[in-house]
Amino acid sequence: MPTEVRCSTYSLRFFIVFFVLMGPWKGESMNASLGPKVNSTTCCYSAIKEFKDRENQTTVMEFIFLGFSNHPDLQELFFLLFLVIYLITILGNTLILAAIRMNPVLHTPMYYFLSNLSFLDICYTSTTVPIILVNFFREKKTITYEGCLSQVFFLVTFAGCECVLLAVMAYDRFVAICHPLRYPVLMSKRVCAYLAVGTWLYSLVNSLTHTGLTATLTLCGPNQISHFLCDIPLLLKLSCSDTSANEVALYLSSATFGLSPCLFTAVSYILIISAILKIQSAQGRQKAFSTCASHLTVVVIYYGTINFNYDRPSSGYSLDVDILASVLFCIVTPMLNPIIYSLRNKEVKDTLRKLFEGCMLPSGSSVQVDVSHPT
Repeated sequence: MPTEVRCSTYSLRFFIVFFVLMGPWKGESMNASLGPKVNSTTCCYSAIKEFKDRENQTTVMEFIFLGFSNHPDLQELFFLLFLVIYLITILGNTLILAAIRMNPVLHTPMYYFLSNLSFLDICYTSTTVPIILVNFFREKKTITYEGCLSQVFFLVTFAGCECVLLAVMAYDRFVAICHPLRYPVLMSKRVCAYLAVGTWLYSLVNSLTHTGLTATLTLCGPNQISHFLCDIPLLLKLSCSDTSANEVALYLSSATFGLSPCLFTAVSYILIISAILKIQSAQGRQKAFSTCASHLTVVVIYYGTINFNYDRPSSGYSLDVDILASVLFCIVTPMLNPIIYSLRNKEVKDTLRKLFEGCMLPSGSSVQVDVSHPT
């Protein structure tokens, strides 16, 4: 405990003891001068209340997760399920990164942004799942105050970055289909690098703002979080200080990282679909739509789960529904992205097949040519 907090605590204790001991004499003098309504008992109670409030504000050093606490008999099953999902997520997104890296045909803006998305999914799921797996073996599922703030920082960074990145990928598909002749200029390597770096920096600034505002909150307890992760709305419920600045920042962030990219993506696909419908041949329409079908599927799943997680009414839902919504958004969606892109993209499927064939062949094996009997 800091020195100034310790000193103030001792002062409060002395103040309370003084009022308890001096109450009868002080109460008589006060009653004589101010009337019967003022007495030492009221002052003592207020001092005790102030002391308890101050004590609660300085004792929240860790948080207890209550997520999955409704099903103690299913902890082993949950552990295996989350472990399998996590391994599939890491393996699938790593294979996407390797396929894009090894195949020069995939060195295009669309796959450049896809590699960023795969890296984001690895980071995003690694922010929550490892601590969930560890807590399945703990009777008391805790996280330190510093660990909670760190988790908030990374979650906000990766979630905001993915929202903006999906909008950037929608813009890439819009330029490719609606303005194919200008595509090499509008989506050059420099432009792609600027868009990627800007997305990351924009998300980092937003996350630093939210984390800084969250760190200024006075948490009075209880230190129990009805979830399996730290999130800003959950921490605001534990605060006994003014949260108006945090709420304003959340509204602004929802507009810039949630609503605006979603509207931009929707408008982009309206223009893309209208351009595809103008193509005369059915084969041309199918080929044009296949280039954006995977991204459109990912967008629908991502925004569908994020809306179900954050924009549904808070009343009428149990803890299990809250956990399910967060699992779909934070854990299942990063696992589905590489599956969608590998199943619906011919270039990625061909590259992954070659990658698997190369891994299955023995090292140093080659085709042997028989030259012992020349013709």
